[in-house]
Amino acid sequence: MRSFVFCHGLCFAFVLILLLSPVCTLGAEVQIKSDTIFRLFERDTSSEEDATVLPGYEYLQIDAGQLEDYGLSFHLYGWGRADFADNDYYEDQTAGELLYGYLEYRQEANSLNAKLGRFQVFEGVANDAVDGLYLGSALGDYFDLSLYGGQPGALDSEQGRSGDSIFGGRLAHHLGMHYEVGVSYKSIENDNKTAEEMLGVDMSVFLPANLNLYGFSKYNKETEDWAEHSYELSIPIGSVNFKPYYQHFNYEGYFDTGANAVSLFNWLSQTGEKLTAYGVDALWQLDDAWTVGAKAKFFSYDELDNAETYSILATWQGEGLTQYGGEIGHTSANDTANNDYTLVRLYGYCDAMAGQFWLDFVSADMLLTLYDEDIYGEDSSFFLSLGAGKRFLNDALSITLSGDYSQDPYFDDDLRGMLTMSYAYDK
Repeated sequence: MRSFVFCHGLCFAFVLILLLSPVCTLGAEVQIKSDTIFRLFERDTSSEEDATVLPGYEYLQIDAGQLEDYGLSFHLYGWGRADFADNDYYEDQTAGELLYGYLEYRQEANSLNAKLGRFQVFEGVANDAVDGLYLGSALGDYFDLSLYGGQPGALDSEQGRSGDSIFGGRLAHHLGMHYEVGVSYKSIENDNKTAEEMLGVDMSVFLPANLNLYGFSKYNKETEDWAEHSYELSIPIGSVNFKPYYQHFNYEGYFDTGANAVSLFNWLSQTGEKLTAYGVDALWQLDDAWTVGAKAKFFSYDELDNAETYSILATWQGEGLTQYGGEIGHTSANDTANNDYTLVRLYGYCDAMAGQFWLDFVSADMLLTLYDEDIYGEDSSFFLSLGAGKRFLNDALSITLSGDYSQDPYFDDDLRGMLTMSYAYDK
């Protein structure tokens, strides 16, 4: 039964290709991407120690209609999972979710954009799935307005969804390519009670000498306090780009989103913690291939110990997506030695192997952490990921086999394997 459910998801992509083929003949575009993933690892469950877990995942994305031109289009993305092992690792042997599925209409006049269905909103204070309606349009030459409303896609409870709602919007003022300033609002209700009410201000300012300023502030109407401030300045000087930044998080305002909110992190709002982080990243483009850089970041807490981290890095960019790099850094806390550690990372990806080897691309990522003070008797942790793959059907199909190994104070060792088959159809 579990195999049937999972294979049904695999076949669904190919059935849709056939169903949507007539649309292509009418001048519309169809794009389908399918990612099928099989994983293998071991975990202790309620009924067995070192139980083998064999989940299979299907991620399916469909876009059809006028994708590049103005007009009507359809968009869908969802996933399904089936556990092929007989254990109690997952609460349900099969699971799935529609992440988004909506009709979209775009019109050149006034830059009109309308969506109906389940869609994602990433504007101002919004970072949510909405089951409802979205409308966005230009208001003359200097203003843009977007509005959305419906039910939260993430809320689901035993009481049902009749008392759940979400609505909000963003009004932005811009002057050509000089700046844009936006004001946004979001309200979420769960079972007719306020779960979240936020106000936000965001800005993008493009100054002379290629200086760019980006910023965002979020205000929690429930706690009547600022939840977050995040600002970054880009300063290019020759071939070096400096990025100083400032971030401030008030845990009560950031995590406390209402008495009836659904969140795993609500308990953090009771800690009284406030975090201020600031620092600077510097990247030096030596030539077309080499980039070197340095980072410094400082953490200031009200309750916990302050900390700081410094690191240096280097990357080499080859043809296509080929890239190799590394980074080494050290983090130290003022008064807590077990938060002091050195981190070393090496990584690489090569996709220029076609014609030389049977494989088309390989990847590797290694992470080593050395603790200044032992944690549960261990002074280090180690992570290694290796992958290799090959493309077929004129690069429409790629098959990747990868494995991860980790060892740290919380796991004696952990070995995982993953087989990924990605298929892309575009017509």
